[in-house]
Amino acid sequence: MSVDVRVEPGRIARLLRMRGGRVERKLRERTERVARIAEAEAPGSMGRYISWDITQGPRGLEGVITCDHPAVNYVLNGTRPHLIRPRRRNGVLRFEVDGRVVFTRLVRHPGTRPNNFMARALRLGR
Repeated sequence: MSVDVRVEPGRIARLLRMRGGRVERKLRERTERVARIAEAEAPGSMGRYISWDITQGPRGLEGVITCDHPAVNYVLNGTRPHLIRPRRRNGVLRFEVDGRVVFTRLVRHPGTRPNNFMARALRLGR
């Protein structure tokens, strides 16, 4: 009696990578874990703007994490010192300092350091 076993690597790879397969389930778990860490690491309310998905990329399935907050670029890359003026021509800026309400026409912002919470979440999620 003889047994003939034929292993076709292409078919095995397709089987593993197909939708709903083992690879997709593991990718989904990891992507969701990294997204939850990013939500926790994000400053202020920015975590509420984080979403994730599994998509078909050029090299197979990919886990994609997105932050749609309007200021995410400034947080990730930081800002240089800059002036802040009111939007309206004769308007004023209103904010609180040590519990006191302050009104002014100009703020000299010192800038912010970069806070790449997305890359940090990726490192922590491994």
